[in-house]
Amino acid sequence: MVLKLLRRGSMEGGELTRGEVLSLLARLAFATAASYFTVKLLVSAMDPTSKQKKDAKRKAQEVMQRLGIKEKVSLSEYEMMIASQLVEPSQLSTSWKDVAGLSTVIRELRETLILPIQQRTRLQGSRLIQPPKGVLLHGPPGCGKTLLARAVAREAGARFINLDVAALTDKWYGESQKLSAAVFSLASKIQPCIIFIDEIDSFLRVRATGDHEATAMMKAQFLQQWDGLATDNSRFVVVMGATNRPQDVDRAILRRMPAAFHIPLPGLEQRKEILQLVLRDEQLSADANIAVLARDTETFSGSDLMELCRTAAVYRLRHLLDDPSSESSQACSIESEPLRPITMADFKQALGKMQGSSVYNRQAETLLKMDLD
Repeated sequence: MVLKLLRRGSMEGGELTRGEVLSLLARLAFATAASYFTVKLLVSAMDPTSKQKKDAKRKAQEVMQRLGIKEKVSLSEYEMMIASQLVEPSQLSTSWKDVAGLSTVIRELRETLILPIQQRTRLQGSRLIQPPKGVLLHGPPGCGKTLLARAVAREAGARFINLDVAALTDKWYGESQKLSAAVFSLASKIQPCIIFIDEIDSFLRVRATGDHEATAMMKAQFLQQWDGLATDNSRFVVVMGATNRPQDVDRAILRRMPAAFHIPLPGLEQRKEILQLVLRDEQLSADANIAVLARDTETFSGSDLMELCRTAAVYRLRHLLDDPSSESSQACSIESEPLRPITMADFKQALGKMQGSSVYNRQAETLLKMDLD
């Protein structure tokens, strides 16, 4: 129709009337808007992450509403994506009471990180007594690094972003850099905030010439934003990472994490504390000796001790599998029977099972290394 009006004006050699010009402009605007929204709908339909982004935005809005900061802070689209990984303080149920065998590390974390955040108003005039912009927890797997990070966030009263590195990757060129920048801009708006990256070596590993361009640019953007924290003492934002392979973390990242804490395998006294903590709500028989159990679990991590106790506790239900009558009318009476206490025999059987499993895993790892060589 627009072309017809133009052709008619040129063929007749006359000028278009004012009404025709307005009609022409209106139709052009309508056609442009229709084309824009059509293309936008097509791109959205072709984007495989469209549903994921909508869910993340909805979750972020709910979290911000519950935190009471929705009205105070305006967030961009990218910050909303990151805000979906924000952990509410009410969800941080981990406290120092849930961490056993790490009293020395806890004291150092309280002195280095927690007190400067809690006393940030009093310490504004000091450039030395400031929380570090980066904290690294490293040590064998299963020793409580993630547990410590959550306890630190709760103790310090800080918001906690449990950053999922997969959320920073996007199929569109340049989007990953914007998401990396949004991590720090969001943390600055809701400070004090702790950005926690579990298995940080998988994301910020040693850079090499063979890295993909998009990955290299995303890391560069992350490091650049991180440097901005070091030059601004008014922002109480801390990046905390956990890894069991510190040798694979890029040296530029280690430089930005001046506070590094080694979380070792628990010693004898630490294993006693962990076992007492895990079994505090369980009924033990008179022959169950935690001191002996701690002595027999050398090289066990905290998570290994937790699995040992869980396996021993489950053994109390073995008689239900051996008794066919439990599936009959006697099932109700069996359910009403109280569980018997955990015996030392249960612990020994669970210990034998776990030691056998660990031997198998070491043999499998050795065979895999031989195949790779």
